[in-house]
Amino acid sequence: MSTRFTLPRRTFLRGLAGGALVSVALPPLEAMFDVHGEALAGGDPIPTRFGVWFWGNGVRRAHWTPDGTGAGWTARHETEPLAAPALRPYVSPVTGFEIKTATHPHHSGMAGILTGHRYHEIGRVRDTIASTFAQPSIDQVVAQRWWSNPSTRARYRSLEVGVCRFTGTDEGTTFQHLSHNGPNNVNPAEYSPRAVFDRLFGGGALAPQVTAARRSVLDAIRGDLTGLRGRVSTADRTRIDQHLESIRSIELRLMTSPALCTTPVRPAEGYPDLMGREQIQEKNEVMSDLVAMALACDLTRVFSVLFSTCGSGVVYWMAGARNGMHQLCHDERVAGAEQQPTVHAAIRFTMESLAHFLNRLRMTPEGAGNLLDRCAILCTTELSEGFTHSNDEFPILVAGRAGGRLRGGVHVRSTTRENTSKVLLTLLRAVGDTRASFGGGPGATSEVVPGLMA
Repeated sequence: MSTRFTLPRRTFLRGLAGGALVSVALPPLEAMFDVHGEALAGGDPIPTRFGVWFWGNGVRRAHWTPDGTGAGWTARHETEPLAAPALRPYVSPVTGFEIKTATHPHHSGMAGILTGHRYHEIGRVRDTIASTFAQPSIDQVVAQRWWSNPSTRARYRSLEVGVCRFTGTDEGTTFQHLSHNGPNNVNPAEYSPRAVFDRLFGGGALAPQVTAARRSVLDAIRGDLTGLRGRVSTADRTRIDQHLESIRSIELRLMTSPALCTTPVRPAEGYPDLMGREQIQEKNEVMSDLVAMALACDLTRVFSVLFSTCGSGVVYWMAGARNGMHQLCHDERVAGAEQQPTVHAAIRFTMESLAHFLNRLRMTPEGAGNLLDRCAILCTTELSEGFTHSNDEFPILVAGRAGGRLRGGVHVRSTTRENTSKVLLTLLRAVGDTRASFGGGPGATSEVVPGLMA
């Protein structure tokens, strides 16, 4: 009887490109799992991942809050992209919950939904305050716990990426960053897809001309690849080819970016404005590809996507906006305060961007399921509505199934203005953290949200 060929989950193909060491992690292959695709070949469980996907300035409640509860919810226009039949089983809207540490809307919402604590004020700025997080954000709570255990430690403790560039104000780290290790100690989001690509594949920070001229990372690992292809199954060879085609597709998009064709200086963010318009959709798509690849290859198990920052001034030109989102939320009036069509269109676009990201994970196979089956993702913002700057009726989406520990596809609504920290503790429990409570002061809780748990 022949022995079934198996591979460690973290197998890399390595080589040299332009004098720099590059390494390509392999996608999930049959050879890495048991015969049922429900555990790794060595018997260990398929890893769970944790993430945060954040956008700034809230929603329009009238267009966002679904009708009905439980599995029978009906999406409204802003949540409609997340209710498509293929994605709906993985997304649970959570409504009616409230930030209990609220004293200053943007700051309270940002710190409350990510730490369960009140913000830490560090000074006054103009007619407002500057603040930072008093405690680590929830992504780093998970990352620090997993990083301390060799069995759950990945190549990178966490991965932080940004999409819409920072156009906020000088109100402290709360307004500019998502991932915090503690007060004024941040993990900045990387806004350059090229820099994320280089980090994942070890190419180093090369000048644009050299980067464009060097051999593909796929050429560099050709020797390792040839040896492997002769040992795996036909299905795994197909999966490897698809994975490498995805890498090459990203390479080509980055190499043909106008940023590399129009300037000899490597841009800080990449994807420069075209005719004064930020390439938001394009950046979201390539960042979605990169995060999915990092998770699939087990390069990291914790991530955050800062689609737009707290109080963001991003101009959603595709929604017809000519002014930044934060100011637009204050100023736009059409037939009364409840009518903000441009703000509404911008939020609809944001939810479409989130749906694209989640679908990218859903379409990435892993064992008998897909990446989204193994993820627990907090999708949220810092306000309920930008116009009212409210912290009640807080918009939250819980995405992924966390390996079967989250239900998915249900609308959970509180009618008693429950603490948003209950959602955070629920997510921590879903990824194996058995702590008794989460948050501090008015934001503390020892209760989970039963309706989210499987």
